[in-house]
Amino acid sequence: MLLAIDVGNTNTVLGVFEGSTLVASWRVKTDSRDTADELALQYRALLNEFQISGISVCSTVPAVLREIRTMLQRYWPNVKTTIVEPGTKTGVPLLVDNPKEIGADRIVNSLAAHHLFGENGPVIVVDFGTSTNLDVVSAKGEFLGGALAPGIEISLDALAARAAQLRKVELVKPRSVIGKNTVEALQSGMIFGFAGQVDGLVNRIIEELDSDNVAVVATGGLASLVLGIARSIEFHEPDLTLIGLELVFARN
Repeated sequence: MLLAIDVGNTNTVLGVFEGSTLVASWRVKTDSRDTADELALQYRALLNEFQISGISVCSTVPAVLREIRTMLQRYWPNVKTTIVEPGTKTGVPLLVDNPKEIGADRIVNSLAAHHLFGENGPVIVVDFGTSTNLDVVSAKGEFLGGALAPGIEISLDALAARAAQLRKVELVKPRSVIGKNTVEALQSGMIFGFAGQVDGLVNRIIEELDSDNVAVVATGGLASLVLGIARSIEFHEPDLTLIGLELVFARN
């Protein structure tokens, strides 16, 4: 079985594949202070019933990736491992100014999106995480670039920290766009505001692509907040990064 590990700035997602089928997954917090031994203790507790024969990793947190390398050497020394980094075969041409600065998660997402949704044309991946990433994949599976914006949660945190009379609220869809109280007004600005931001960016990207068959797929831990609200999103694949990690492992 393959263990896929996606280390994000806020959460780490782990998934176990049997062949190309995802059979189990977990979401845990990312802590850059965790040691290799602490990571191994946590991961092995989750994986108790699974026999792991391969591991595929991508990380946007260098400190955690360093500890994961140590963990793999210490606890899974004989398991074949693929870490997505410069030099790893992904099959995704990076048509950008500096390919080395593109996050591993964006490359993996692009591979999975093209594999799942790119049969008829380009794909736009909208990843709702710590940041909101819009990644553009050509009909040939090339990574063309994209747009990065602050994520929903950190935007709310920043607003609550800088505005004396505003506070953090539960991120749920309010009764209407016109909030009748401070809580609903904040929820409206966050939920409908970010949905509008995504729709605006997607529409502008589609204009630049000049294609009639552009698939738009949402992923990431916060994607469910805007599903049905952001009108440009057609598909939702919460396990997109894990699927991409399985595809990268197979190619290596």
